Amino acid sequence: MSKPLDNRAWFLVLPVVALVAFSALIPVMTVVNYSVQDSFGNNEFFWNGTGWFKELLDPSTDLGGRFFDALWRTLLFSALCLLIEVPLGIGVALTLPRKGWGVAASLVLLALPLLIPWNVVGTIWQVFARRDIGLLGAAVNGLGIEYNYAQTPLAAWVTVVAMDVWHWTSLVVLLCYAGLRAIPDAYYQAAKVDGASSWAVFRAIQLPKMQRVLTIAILLRFMDSFMIYTEPFVVTGGGPGNATTFLSIDLVKIALGQFDLGKAAAMSIVYNLIVLTVCWVFFATTTRSQSEAVQ
Repeated sequence: MSKPLDNRAWFLVLPVVALVAFSALIPVMTVVNYSVQDSFGNNEFFWNGTGWFKELLDPSTDLGGRFFDALWRTLLFSALCLLIEVPLGIGVALTLPRKGWGVAASLVLLALPLLIPWNVVGTIWQVFARRDIGLLGAAVNGLGIEYNYAQTPLAAWVTVVAMDVWHWTSLVVLLCYAGLRAIPDAYYQAAKVDGASSWAVFRAIQLPKMQRVLTIAILLRFMDSFMIYTEPFVVTGGGPGNATTFLSIDLVKIALGQFDLGKAAAMSIVYNLIVLTVCWVFFATTTRSQSEAVQ
C-alpha cells in the first residue's frame, strides 16, 4: 500500500510563489499593458494595439531605425566580448596552479573584479581612461596615439570593451578552472603514457571536459553583455553621438528621457524575447551536440 502524499508541503512554497509573482509577474503584466497603449499625459491611456510593435520592427520608421541601429551595436559588443573573454578565460585557467598556496591566492585575486559594483567599475574606468588625469589615457596619448573616448567612437568602443573584459573575464576563468579540476588524474596519466603533446591533451581531454562549464560561461556572458547598461552609461553616456548607445541605454532614454512608455514597453518586450531566443537556440544546439558526442 502506497503512502499518501502530504500536500501540506505545498504551503511552504507559497511564500516563494507570492514573491516571484510580485517581483516578476506583475511588472511583466504592466509592461505588456503599456506596450499596447499610448499616453498623452495626465495618466490618460488610449488603446494602440500592436501599433508600437509594427513601428518598432519596421526599419523605415524613426523608432524602427533607432531600434535596429542599437540592436546591431549591442550584438557587436556582445560578440567582441565573447570572442575575447572566452579564449582568454580558457588560457588563464590553464596556467593557474593546481596545488599549493598559489591556488587560493590566484582565485582570490581573480575574484576581486567580480566583487566591484557595476557603477563603481564605470567610475573607475571613466577616470582611468581620461586623457588628462587617467593612467591609461595619459599613457596612450603619451605614446603619440590620439585617444579620447569622449570624442572618438573607436576610443569609446575600445574603452567599454576593455572595461567589460577586465570586469568579467574572471568569471570565465573561474568556471573553466572548476571544469579543469573536475578532470580525473587518470586521463592525464594515460595521455602521458601515450606521449601526447600539450595541444593534444587540451584538444582531446581538457576542452571536451569543459564543454558544460563553457556553455554556462557563454550563456552568462552573452546575457550580461547584451543587457549591459550601467558601465557604458557611466563612462560614455552612450556617446560620442550614438556610438555606444546600446539597446539598454536607448530603452532608458525613450522611457525616462522622452517618457514614451508605450514605445519603451514594446522595445523591452522585444529586447527580452531576443535574449531568451538566442539563449534557447544556443543551449539547445550545445545540448544536442553534447548528447550526440556521448552516443
